[in-house]
Amino acid sequence: VGWVFPAVPRGGSTEMEERPKSPSKKKKKKKSAAAAAAGSIGGGVVGRPRNPLLVLSSSVIFGLWIASQLIDVPYVLHLIVLVTSILYVACHLSLILREEQALARGEVAPGDEGLDESELPPLPPATETLRKEDAMQFPLLGSASLFGLYCAFKYFDRDVVNLIISVYFCLVGCFALTVSFSPIVSALTPPFVTSFKVQKEIKISHPLPESIGGESPWDFSVDCTGADVLSFAASTAFSAVYFKTKHWALNNVLGVAFCVQGIERFSLGTYKIGAILLVGLFFYDIFWVFGTDVMVTVAKNLDGPIKILFPRSLTPHPTTGKIELSLLGLGDIVIPGFFLALLLRFDAHRADVAPIPCDVHVRFPKPYFHSCLTAYVMGLCVTLFVMIRFEAAQPALLYLVPACLGSSLLCGAVRGELRELFEYSEEEEEEE
Repeated sequence: VGWVFPAVPRGGSTEMEERPKSPSKKKKKKKSAAAAAAGSIGGGVVGRPRNPLLVLSSSVIFGLWIASQLIDVPYVLHLIVLVTSILYVACHLSLILREEQALARGEVAPGDEGLDESELPPLPPATETLRKEDAMQFPLLGSASLFGLYCAFKYFDRDVVNLIISVYFCLVGCFALTVSFSPIVSALTPPFVTSFKVQKEIKISHPLPESIGGESPWDFSVDCTGADVLSFAASTAFSAVYFKTKHWALNNVLGVAFCVQGIERFSLGTYKIGAILLVGLFFYDIFWVFGTDVMVTVAKNLDGPIKILFPRSLTPHPTTGKIELSLLGLGDIVIPGFFLALLLRFDAHRADVAPIPCDVHVRFPKPYFHSCLTAYVMGLCVTLFVMIRFEAAQPALLYLVPACLGSSLLCGAVRGELRELFEYSEEEEEEE
């Protein structure tokens, strides 16, 4: 989950950052309500048409969730269409990162240059960006976590382990669903609900060493609206029902929320870092699936929203009395999703799309994103074919990593832009 949600900024604080002084004397502005609306699927910059594929993809996610509970949807078709829709929506929502990075650099929206510095709110915490060292260490840390779960299931009671994990995921799920539900609630509720706001700063002292816990006290900033409160209440009730029933359809809602929020909020930084991460996880996936039974054992025993479930048939099996389900781990969606989102933002950079205000419906050429997404779908089809043909679990990244890297490199080579692709960076410049 640390890779699904951005971590707390280094140093253990969520304290709002001070605005850096800009030598050009430009003022920075936190995104306005209009910009915030443009950053959602339903919103958009006034006068601009919506992206029909984005609207269709979001509708498909909801439609498949309903249909799969009423009729038998072929699980192969269900998997391919749902995952493709999730990636399309999440990657376009990640365009908000370009706005946040522009704000951090001191850029402003047209017409806002004259605002006084004292009138501007503080900047939000910095975007969580992967470092080269993190990418190189991740397969090792992931292996340690995976083997730890394997040992937990082997030496401890399975129900107790799943209880602890379920509590954790339900708590995290409350916040993921709140972020997902809030724009919908804001659009459906009266203005007085959205106008109600709570803003408060909280300081919590801790005894941890600074090298571990950062400076004491921790500074937290609470900033929510009435729509956020209602969304959190609904999310809490939803998570409680999931905790009680563990229904596969509720599991999928949490899984989709984790995927979308993770891809939307996380940046790989550069193409090179993304390639390092994908190559490392390529070998990680092969070893733990083909070399041992660890991955399969954990996936089958872990009862939590770390996977998307696809019913083969709504009719319970005559022997077990349960619905047979196929699964796809969230990592096989989120990890390539990080890479796809980076390529989409690179396409926006190439097309000189204005980062402020963010408009997820803005139209621009997307050769790298479309070629990589197409290759991802083809890799997913190959994975399913091999799985069905040999009736054995397959490491999806074995097929997805070459597809994503190969397609992006081929696109760059054909367009003569490999150097620009390798030099593209979203990393913040380190202060001297």
